[in-house]
Amino acid sequence: MPVALITGASRGLGAALGAELAGQGWDLIVDARDGEALAKTVQGWSGTVLAIPGDVAAPDHREELARAVRTLGALDLLVNNASLLGPSPQPRLAAYPLDALEKVYRVNVLAPLALTQLLLPYLESAGGIVVNITSDASVEAYEGWGGYGSSKAALDQLTAILAAEQPSLAVYIFDPGDMRTQMQQEAFPDEDISDRPEPETVVPAFLRLIEDRPPSARYKASDVAANAGGRR
Repeated sequence: MPVALITGASRGLGAALGAELAGQGWDLIVDARDGEALAKTVQGWSGTVLAIPGDVAAPDHREELARAVRTLGALDLLVNNASLLGPSPQPRLAAYPLDALEKVYRVNVLAPLALTQLLLPYLESAGGIVVNITSDASVEAYEGWGGYGSSKAALDQLTAILAAEQPSLAVYIFDPGDMRTQMQQEAFPDEDISDRPEPETVVPAFLRLIEDRPPSARYKASDVAANAGGRR
């Protein structure tokens, strides 16, 4: 069975992806900061599911995830989905607490790279896939989104360089678009976000991406859904 590791899998897109891949027969390693929520989410998933609670920004937790990969003996897909929004509501850069910004960068930029570094031997052996989840805030200058947006911009560039340096892998920056998630509500605490699509609606585009395996690049879910290999 193919093996996938998905971070931030207790809710939102991570949970939707995990449920679908489990249903397709993948063996999974999943994590989230909230262990109780993670355990509840994976109840009923089929196949092998190793649910490991912890903060992906913590080196000892990343080592625990790597040990789980070693236990399964393979890794075909790494999805760096775990993200941190930062303060809610989002502060302007002029008043952004630097300690909070540092934490955002640890989770959104450094942790995905550190985890990828640990798992590269397994990914290279499998000719595997790395998917780093991004946001349109990485390419658009939205007022009040300087912390989260700049961290995702850094992740985009890091991912693009990783793709250039690791040609044996498929390395994707995947922009799912707006979704009805807890993070989206935290970003807009005073707004009704019921008009946003559910995360499950993005899963078919994600699956199409990893199944078609187009060239490493940045892809928007809406483009992939409209046209296989749609490329930003």
